[in-house]
Amino acid sequence: MLYEGYLKYMKAKYGERSQGTYFMAGEDLISKLPDSLITQILLYLPIKDIVRTSSLSSRWKSLWLLIPRLDLDSEEFQDYNAFVGFMNKFIDFSGEEKICLDKLKLSSRKTVNDLPCVTRWIDFVVRRKLKHLDVECLMNRKFLEEMPLSLYVCDTLVNLRLHRVLLGKFEAVSLPCLKTMRLEENVYANDVVLESLISSCPVLKDLIILRMFEDNVKVLRVHSLTLTSLNIDFNFGEGDDFVDGFDKKVSGVLIDAPRLKYLKFQDDLSGSKIITNSGSLAKVNVVYVFNENDCADVVDIPRRNMVRNFLTGISGVSDMKISQHFVEFLYYYKDFDPLPQFCNLSRLKAEISLYFLEILPTILESCPNLKSLVMVLEFYLQEEDEPIIFSSVLGFVTRVCRDKKIQRKAC
Repeated sequence: MLYEGYLKYMKAKYGERSQGTYFMAGEDLISKLPDSLITQILLYLPIKDIVRTSSLSSRWKSLWLLIPRLDLDSEEFQDYNAFVGFMNKFIDFSGEEKICLDKLKLSSRKTVNDLPCVTRWIDFVVRRKLKHLDVECLMNRKFLEEMPLSLYVCDTLVNLRLHRVLLGKFEAVSLPCLKTMRLEENVYANDVVLESLISSCPVLKDLIILRMFEDNVKVLRVHSLTLTSLNIDFNFGEGDDFVDGFDKKVSGVLIDAPRLKYLKFQDDLSGSKIITNSGSLAKVNVVYVFNENDCADVVDIPRRNMVRNFLTGISGVSDMKISQHFVEFLYYYKDFDPLPQFCNLSRLKAEISLYFLEILPTILESCPNLKSLVMVLEFYLQEEDEPIIFSSVLGFVTRVCRDKKIQRKAC
């Protein structure tokens, strides 16, 4: 592809000649290419080779700074000091020359003895009209680096991913162009920081939030007038991040996004889950939301109402996927309250354990207009028993689907 592009360029410059007559002995034809083409070629080289081109000639000294994107991983350098040295050199060169960096992906793995540098680097690049920023700091939570204040007022950012960083307090936040945001395993100064960050993005469309224990957020509030896709997950943690015990009573999730069309929910640790203004919601993927303890206490009326309201809030969707965990919850929930009617639901994919299969008719009764059912059966049996059990299950599912006139597919 590069050769064809180069050949096309040479033909345009010198006209149609026989192949092999373009080149003169010792002639530096690459340097005669326009900067835009050279920078595209440089993108295919390893970062260390890109930097080496700066020593070719005076013209090449700063040419590598014109590349539109950088993908840097500290593991690809000899050691962390070499990684820091490269970034410092990049910043020093960029201070003298006009950089054209459009996208930066930065993956840093440092130890307790390595100096913090990421904050300064991010501050530098976001002040130069960056559009796409991906920061991944794979380190112990005790050594997370804080994002600079300049990040919160970058008026050119379109896509942002922050993984394992610290987001402190800020006086103002304005991200007028941000459309996609992924916040993964970060620590926040408080609830307000995360809430303000989300609500201050006037064109935000896609949001992914992966939380972890002790992130300083008690209630996750998602307020957005433009959001169309939302994914909420919770990492239990491991090693130094694992926390034994979590107070669900003071935790919660509140979603208020009137244009939300897709929701994936994987958080059953928060005590309260509230979704409002869900009229636009068309597709949901429910993995972890509630467990049997959320419906076992018949005296706890507020909790029962919270569960009922959440189910009602997602009852208008046309496409739904539910996990084995959620099906198990419905198995217990049906003994306390009826399921809401999912009148618009036409497609359902359900992961069902063999031991909770009897909940299937109850689920289907709440989906009067269902047209397609995909079932993923989960069971652990002796190999010799599988044909008998599967035949029995398949017969049961077939009868239920025939009664409901549903197209079925068992996996």
